[in-house]
Amino acid sequence: MRVEPFPRERRHTAHFLREIRGFSPVFLGADVDMSAVRRHQRAAREAGGNAPTVAYVLYVAARVLAAHPEANAAMRGLLRPRVTRYPTVAGKLALDKRLNGRRVVLAAVLPDLQRLSLEEIGQRIAHHREGDAEQLPEFAGVRSLQRLPVPLGRLVYRLATRPLHRRIATNGTFSVSSLGHRPVTSFHSVGGTTITLGLGGIADRPVVRDGAPAVAPVLPLSLTFDHRVLDGAEAADVLAEMKYALEAFADGDGEEDGGTDTAARQEAVGS
Repeated sequence: MRVEPFPRERRHTAHFLREIRGFSPVFLGADVDMSAVRRHQRAAREAGGNAPTVAYVLYVAARVLAAHPEANAAMRGLLRPRVTRYPTVAGKLALDKRLNGRRVVLAAVLPDLQRLSLEEIGQRIAHHREGDAEQLPEFAGVRSLQRLPVPLGRLVYRLATRPLHRRIATNGTFSVSSLGHRPVTSFHSVGGTTITLGLGGIADRPVVRDGAPAVAPVLPLSLTFDHRVLDGAEAADVLAEMKYALEAFADGDGEEDGGTDTAARQEAVGS
C-alpha cells in the first residue's frame, strides 16, 4: 500500500466541494429526442460550422433561464439568508483538462450567454477545450490557488466565491457538465449553482411518434437544483422547456424564445 500527498492539481476541486456542503440538491431527469439538433448539426457542418451538442444545451438553457429569474439566482447566509437574481445569464462549463500531466476538471465561465449566437457559443467552447490549461489566462487563478498552502487556499477560494456579487464571474449563474463522450445513461452533478445540467451520452433508443414506434438519438439530460432557492414545480418547468426547445430546434439564431410556456411547447412538438 502506498500513501501519497493529495495532488496540488486537484486542490481547487477539494476547495469547491468543501464550499458546496450547504447545498440542498434535488435531482430531475428527462430524455431528449435530439433528431432536430442532429439535423441542424449536419446542415451546419455542410456550411462550415461545427457546434458541439453542449453548445446547443448552453444556447437553449440560457434563453430558458433568462425567462425564469427565480432559477437564475443564488443564495447565501444562514441567519440572514439572501437571494440574488441575476440580470444576465452566465454558464459555467466543466472541462476535462490536464495540468502538469494530471487529468483534472477545470471550469470556464461563459458570460452573457442569452445574447450569444449558437456559433459564438461554439467558438468560446472550442477556445477553452483546445487551449493549453497551463497557458490560458482564464485558468491563471486556479493555477495560483494550487500553489498556496491548503488552509490559505481554502480562505482565498471562499473569499472569491462566497460573496453573491462575485459569483457570476467565478461560478456563473448555472452549470453544465457533460460526459457525453462516454456511454453514460445517467449523470447528476452539483455544480455550485442553483441549476446544474448533466449530459450523458446520446444513443439510439426507441421513441413513440404519432402513436408509432421509431428510433431516435436520445440525450439523457439531468437537472440538479438547490431546493433552498427553488421549488420542484419551477425546476420541472425549466427542464421541460429546455427539453422542448431542443426537440423543436430549427435555427440557432431563430430558435423560439425560451420564455414560451411549457404547455405551448408540448403542443408545438406534438407531445
